[in-house]
Amino acid sequence: MTFYEYIKEFTEVYRSCGEESSAVREAKCVEVMSRYMFLPVKPEDTLAGRLRILPVGFSNEPLLGRSVGFFHDEARAWEALEAEGADKTRKEEVRGLLAYWKTQETRHLLRSRYPRDIAEAMPEDIYWEHSQVAFPLYRVVGAYLDYDKLLHLGLGGMKQEIGRLQKKALEEGGDISFYKACGMALDTLSGVCRQYGNRLRGEGREDLAQVMEKIAWEPPMSFREALQLAWLYSLISGVLNYGRMDDYLGEYLERDLAAGSLSQEEALEHLCCLWRLMDARKTVFHGRVIIGGRGRRNEPAADRFALLAMEASRIVAEAEPQLSLRFYQGQNPALMEKALDVIGEGKIYPMLYNDDVNIPSVQKAFEVTEKEAEDYVFFGCGEYVLNRKSLGSPNGIINLLKALEVTIFDGQDIWEDKPLGLKLGSLADFETFEDFYGAYKKQLCRYFDVLARQEQMEYDICNEAGAFLFISMLMDDCLERGKGICGGGVRYLGGTLETYGNINTANSLYAIKDVVYDRKRMSAERLMEALRADFQGYEKERKILLEAEKYGNDLEGVDQMARDLHAFVCTAVRERKRLTNMHSYMVVIINNEANTVLGRFTAASADGRRSGEPMANANNPAGGTDRNGATAMLNSLVKLRTDIHAGAVQNMTFSRELFGENRKILEQLLRTYFANGGQQAMINVLGREDLVKAMERPQDYGHLLVRVGGFSARFVTLAPDVQREIASRTLY
Repeated sequence: MTFYEYIKEFTEVYRSCGEESSAVREAKCVEVMSRYMFLPVKPEDTLAGRLRILPVGFSNEPLLGRSVGFFHDEARAWEALEAEGADKTRKEEVRGLLAYWKTQETRHLLRSRYPRDIAEAMPEDIYWEHSQVAFPLYRVVGAYLDYDKLLHLGLGGMKQEIGRLQKKALEEGGDISFYKACGMALDTLSGVCRQYGNRLRGEGREDLAQVMEKIAWEPPMSFREALQLAWLYSLISGVLNYGRMDDYLGEYLERDLAAGSLSQEEALEHLCCLWRLMDARKTVFHGRVIIGGRGRRNEPAADRFALLAMEASRIVAEAEPQLSLRFYQGQNPALMEKALDVIGEGKIYPMLYNDDVNIPSVQKAFEVTEKEAEDYVFFGCGEYVLNRKSLGSPNGIINLLKALEVTIFDGQDIWEDKPLGLKLGSLADFETFEDFYGAYKKQLCRYFDVLARQEQMEYDICNEAGAFLFISMLMDDCLERGKGICGGGVRYLGGTLETYGNINTANSLYAIKDVVYDRKRMSAERLMEALRADFQGYEKERKILLEAEKYGNDLEGVDQMARDLHAFVCTAVRERKRLTNMHSYMVVIINNEANTVLGRFTAASADGRRSGEPMANANNPAGGTDRNGATAMLNSLVKLRTDIHAGAVQNMTFSRELFGENRKILEQLLRTYFANGGQQAMINVLGREDLVKAMERPQDYGHLLVRVGGFSARFVTLAPDVQREIASRTLY
């Protein structure tokens, strides 16, 4: 099918569904998509499943299209037409279809319904192009599916279960359109399996053809069949993270190895293939595979898979999947030993998550039972949700440092010299720091209100677009309730807000308090002049600000400010759930490269940071400001509460010498950090010279992978200012 044929048929099917429910319309549209999106199997692949990113379609995530729900991407559409050599007539026809989709896409419909205050607070929605305090994000992400159910029932068993529920709903006089659409969706995936099987048999790939034909209807029985079904379902559903894989695949692996139908080497080959398929998907911030942790039903089998997964990540040194190890006191020590071995080689995975801190923190933050909290999972850049039970899509961004800038300058953005935010008076108008800090909090709360309501609106509009069928079928309660994830189906529908500039803001607030109000080393007017001038001609003032205490050195003054700001932001955002119908609304302090991108539009700040420079990554110290050693840095990290948000990122860079020659010291350092309340750690092991050389000779360092924030990337692919921010981080 060519793109021209695809967009015509997709549009015709969409238009023909005027009298159908949104769920049935989605099912029919996805069936058309399935015949265009799946690519042939490459000769080196032992599993099937590569995708084409669509120029028009239905999606839950912009990485899979341009936006959430129904979307269109004109640039990708014209690229596809050019590749096909479409003639002038076809191009004109497609031009008209794209104009139609511009009015039909879900993102457009959402923005057209914004009330005035939301539209004014967020006039633009592309954070890497504009200067403002807050931005919306258009997506429905963070779902972790019930792969156990999928593998136990198979597509045929799921279809039978849906049939029973549909019959029950019909007998009770309920709406059966959701069930009808779910059945259609399963038929679509079954068809994909059969199409793959037919093509593979024609290519002489009999072994894989048999796998595809088996899983087209029956439950998988072997490790390879289970891998294949879980992967294909993930692709067509649009989920970008793959769950507690050792828990749902460990027993398949154990059974095949015990029966002699699969060798350790063959299992590793299949897993390495899956890892490469995941990396080929290029989801950038996602691709989570979780191993380890409390609550796994068969720990010995799960541990065997977990060790195999770490070996696969050692061999397939790519940015995805983001292998993540949960651990707790009493877990098989071989898992942590293997993890540190792999990390010590300079690999970026696995990331480490401390169950002994996270489970009670999730229980309190999400207000759920301990058993539910035990099944916490994390997606994307580190946001937490509950496996199969909750959704917590991060659909908003706030730049805390930009909010401080506009508060200092009485509602003025000095980067673009335009009005922005509430006019509450300038810094010079406040007699006490407490008064100024109160005004800043008021500024933040205005945006918290807007962002929470925007998230609720987005869920409502997305529910009108479709039921997100493949996700809903494997999320708790959706089938029983006969509703999609955004329409009251999922057990816990939550929302999250990404915060950036947290630590620079804390350092800046402390500098204002200390330098301007407490010790009076600089007047408020003088500070404002220096910031407006980006410290040009104010080098003495900048030196004073840089000398003020900085978070990350275990200094009580500035660390207390960081604690207070952290607690206020997290608590105030949580309180905004009252403005919504969501079960929760929480902060995620996850940070990707947005700390650098947003910094490009943020003026000079009171911590001494220059205009346009990057902000610190997540809750980590600003680059180069932690000067009292690793222990002091880790002591600062654990001072921020972990039970009032939905995820935070802790990046650490260690030298090869510490991981090699002084491994015992490193292990003791990490043990102490986790025992003192460390929530998680994302570790890079490298030499500073590697980063410098990679910036000088990128052609020689294409292999170098680094932690950016809540995700990883090849260093040479990053923007120069992102590279500089990473290189500025303290190396221990």
